[in-house]
Amino acid sequence: MAAVKTLPPRTKVKTQDTWDLAPLFKDDAAWRAAFKKMEKLIPGYEKFRGKLGDSAKAVRACFDFDVSFEKLGEGVGSYTFLKQSEDIANSVYSGMVQEYTFVATRASEAASFIAPELQALPKKKLDAYLKAPELKPYRLSLERLARYKPHVLSTAEERLLAMQGQIAGTASRIFSQLTDADFKFGNVKDETGAEVELSQGNFRVFLESRKRSVRQAAFEKFYATYEGHKNAIAASLSSSVLQDVYAARARNYPSALEGALFPDNVPPSVYTSLIAAVRGNIDTMYRYLALRKRVLKLKAIHNYDTYCPLVDLPKTHIPYEKAAQQVGEAVRPLGDDYANTLHDGLVRGRWVDRYENRGKRSGAFSAGGFSGPPYILMNYKAQMLDSMFTLAHEAGHSMHTYYSARNQPFQYYNYTIFVAEVASTFNEQLLGHYLMDQARDKARRAELVCREIEEIRGTIVRQTMFAEFEKVIHEIAERGEPLTVDRLRKEYRALLEFYFGPDFVIDEVLDLEGLRIPHFYHAFYVYKYATGLSAAIALSQGVIHGGKAERDRYLNFLKGGCSQYPLDLLRDAGVNLSEPGPVQAAMKRFSELVNELEGLVA
Repeated sequence: MAAVKTLPPRTKVKTQDTWDLAPLFKDDAAWRAAFKKMEKLIPGYEKFRGKLGDSAKAVRACFDFDVSFEKLGEGVGSYTFLKQSEDIANSVYSGMVQEYTFVATRASEAASFIAPELQALPKKKLDAYLKAPELKPYRLSLERLARYKPHVLSTAEERLLAMQGQIAGTASRIFSQLTDADFKFGNVKDETGAEVELSQGNFRVFLESRKRSVRQAAFEKFYATYEGHKNAIAASLSSSVLQDVYAARARNYPSALEGALFPDNVPPSVYTSLIAAVRGNIDTMYRYLALRKRVLKLKAIHNYDTYCPLVDLPKTHIPYEKAAQQVGEAVRPLGDDYANTLHDGLVRGRWVDRYENRGKRSGAFSAGGFSGPPYILMNYKAQMLDSMFTLAHEAGHSMHTYYSARNQPFQYYNYTIFVAEVASTFNEQLLGHYLMDQARDKARRAELVCREIEEIRGTIVRQTMFAEFEKVIHEIAERGEPLTVDRLRKEYRALLEFYFGPDFVIDEVLDLEGLRIPHFYHAFYVYKYATGLSAAIALSQGVIHGGKAERDRYLNFLKGGCSQYPLDLLRDAGVNLSEPGPVQAAMKRFSELVNELEGLVA
């Protein structure tokens, strides 16, 4: 019998294929020293308690101390998170994460008096602080604190909320340990008949197989594992939703949705109009699925038929180094500084942990900070075109961090997710445009058109469906109704039926998909993917077809950090998400691409 292909342990991964964490800490001992320093600094907050009404100078000293502590804590926390991500099952780094979380929670508890103490000041005193020259570097922070006044509790209540910070993330940690470390999906035969270990990382590879029996077998085996643990995962998701509802009620928000949108100063109308715009153009989705069914010559189309290529091209094989080079060329419209810095980080700077290993966190992410490189976790697959686009996506996040950290002070560098998803999908748009320019035949053009269709389907249509699911299940919890496994599946199935249409076969286990999305443990996050791509389509077209002004506006957006609210940053960059126009335009682009694909594959 042929040997089963298994994932290598972390110890067998080549050094050059891993990220270099030495700029954070040269080793665990250096981390431990910084961790102890962080721990010893926590009592330093106490000297500011009750003194913030004394003078602007006292407030400045408090803010300076807090920023200094947060800088140290960011590095300590980043190192533990990145090390744990290398191997979720490594108990040493899981323990370090727990140590950090405990101390960070204590720090949050110690600092919890700052906001309520400042917000309790008389308006005259607070207005004077806003004008004080000593507090100029923190003026925006003070303005934002004042905005939160209706949602900040007494000092004692804030302390109690801060104390439960470590507990608040329990559901997410259980989900991650269960799905990334404990789940074993078994083996699946690939197109050559070889037995391959099925994993979170290569599941999508199997779904892209042109051999239907391969993708169906992978789908069924993958979801069988979730079926076997459905009650535990449903309880985990339900607990996370209840935590969201509790937090919103505790802080006097009308709903969990409004509580989640408040920090970005995004009105609920942006969220609901996104859902309405996608629902209003859903016929394009049905038309695309019908085209897939026709081209693939299927009697019925299932979920596992929605990822395989529609054109029969030689199997893709893009080594990581080539992908990095092409991404670097694709972003050249943003200037040499952007393109060269990015390429160097991807290839020589060891920003990227490149390949999957046993126990490694699934998916991909960018985890940059104010200090150190803007790291990227990948599970790169040379046989997947999507892997190159994922690299471009995460590189967009990392360059956002790179520019923001170099142009903003610490307190204003850390941009919100709302704008982050513009920077990442913007890079995907540039890569798609670059590759289409390189396409020399009809089949290659069809592949890339299909890829852009899939990006809109996956990032706007699919994420909007997820966003609607989040809205529905939080509203159920807010009404006091139980979120059982059956209720979660029923609500998700209803959305599948609408978003995929009447001619799509929904397999019995597909409604378990709603239980396996890690983003649901960060409530009302996924809608930002949809608004982000809508904005990115508009902005990238401006940079590609425009000139220096469009490029400079976009680069200034990257440099902006959180120095403005997200909608204001984007408005200055050239797109207004307060209106439905960008989403409508993106859905129009979706329709145009489906029209083109019909002509290419007819």
